[in-house]
Amino acid sequence: MNKIGSVIGISGPVVRAAVNFPVRMFEIVHAGRESLLGEVIRIRGGAVDIQVYEETSGMRVGEPVAFSGELLSVELGPGLLGSVLDGIGRPLARLREEGLYIGRGANIGTLDECRKWFFSPQAAPGDTIRPGETLGALPEGARILHKVMLPPNSLPGRIDWIAPPGEMSLREPVCRLEDGREIAFSHRWEVRRARPFSSRLPFNRPLMTGQRILDTLFPMALGGAAVIPGGFGTGKTVTQQSLAKWCNADVIVYIGCGERGNEMTEVLEEFPTLMDPYHNIPLMERMVLIANTSNMPVAAREASIYLGMTIAEFYRDMGYAVAIMADSTSRWAEALREIGGRLEEMPGEEGYPAYLGTRLAQYYERAGRITTIGDAGQEGSISVINAVSPPGGDFSEPVTQSSLRLSGTFWALDKTLAQQRHFPAINWQNSYTLYDESLAGMFAQELGEEWSRLRLFLSETLSQEKSLLELVQLVGRDGLSEQDKWTLNLSELFRVVYLQQNAFDSIDAFCSLMKMKGLLETLRALDGLVSERLKEGLIYEQFSELPLRAGLLRLRGTPDAGFHESATRWLEETKESLGRIEVVVR
Repeated sequence: MNKIGSVIGISGPVVRAAVNFPVRMFEIVHAGRESLLGEVIRIRGGAVDIQVYEETSGMRVGEPVAFSGELLSVELGPGLLGSVLDGIGRPLARLREEGLYIGRGANIGTLDECRKWFFSPQAAPGDTIRPGETLGALPEGARILHKVMLPPNSLPGRIDWIAPPGEMSLREPVCRLEDGREIAFSHRWEVRRARPFSSRLPFNRPLMTGQRILDTLFPMALGGAAVIPGGFGTGKTVTQQSLAKWCNADVIVYIGCGERGNEMTEVLEEFPTLMDPYHNIPLMERMVLIANTSNMPVAAREASIYLGMTIAEFYRDMGYAVAIMADSTSRWAEALREIGGRLEEMPGEEGYPAYLGTRLAQYYERAGRITTIGDAGQEGSISVINAVSPPGGDFSEPVTQSSLRLSGTFWALDKTLAQQRHFPAINWQNSYTLYDESLAGMFAQELGEEWSRLRLFLSETLSQEKSLLELVQLVGRDGLSEQDKWTLNLSELFRVVYLQQNAFDSIDAFCSLMKMKGLLETLRALDGLVSERLKEGLIYEQFSELPLRAGLLRLRGTPDAGFHESATRWLEETKESLGRIEVVVR
């Protein structure tokens, strides 16, 4: 039975209530006459502070506050994929049926109780079932096989009865244990509580993104963590959306945390129309979208992060590779700052609460590549890719620095590159990855030992460009040697042809590893052809007008199937063009 307190103070999303009974931290409450959902965040004697996940205007002192005795949780089961939820797990499609705006106090379950699912048992009466082990399965979309498992917080038991193959609804029991417990398709899990696993696995497999600059220079490991910091207009949202579209994860959880409504609208309108490039199925069949826009209650931003991570852990436990993307954690941190101010807490750096780093660490620690607790230790993973919005593009601010310490990959967006229309605007000088060594073996296996030499060739050329541009400031471009002039040209070709990528081009939006290798081999072969002629006495100005950029851009837009043939033909034509130029005796 609910325990009832009363409102004694209201400060925006923070409500203070008087109580004369025991209360748990993070306990769920329903505040006011409209039963607004909230969560206990501080207990002081006979008073508790509650962060309310809805607008509190109109609430008055003296109104009742009902304490549920439960912590904030989400119902996990079939039907999550393809859904669009708000920050506290309510499906927006069903909320839309009640009007254009979300009514205060609306309480709608996350899953559709009326929908039927075809259940296929994988266990039999008499079997002993343990937490995390599979009872049966059902298709969720065209590709994802949804496993019905004994919840991790359950006790083992022997199966007395299990449902035969057939269609069943969410609430119907699929299994009954000898101790009388009934197991259904779904179960609830507290969003702030990490789901258990057996052991962690090393980071030796890459999360492929289809973005050349990322997969080549700054690869991310499956189960790793990446941060994308950048100021306004640098392309954080487009970069994350590209990663959501093209990365090779089985399941994508995309969180719009405090994002502008127009940007979230683009996601909601565009994603349902996209096709999965790996399996030729609608992209939404492997996605969960969580929309918490900037005009929604600020306190719900914190809940949205934990909600997304809990859903990601649920599919990880089935043995899937999950990628979770939050745009952006800066808005989440701003919510912490606002709530902390309402509570009159001592502020830390730039007004953020002193526990900012701890909260971020609790979130990032739930990522990783693991073996599950059931089904003979199958493998699953959660890869975290978070956008950060530092004010003025200042990477020294607390959210960026705290995220940097917790992540293995740092993809720094550059405002100057964005202004030059160079996208993705990732600065190759400021970015880095800590997964290079652990992923080297896999890349060597897939692409051969030549891949590491090609990467080195690319990075060395870009490094030389920086030194040469500094020299140009002193002696001018005419003061450079012919080879140095060509090196500057080659680095420009690398930037324009290879590092730039058009997210809105149907072919260039995604680049396979084999095509990346082919492009790098083509550019290296071109360097060899030109360098050979320069040694023969050719002057840079004699071939500077050759349409090298245009030819390489056409080559970049060639589909994978015809790339090798097109690259070979273009190199032969370029060799002939260079061979026709006569050396001028100086």
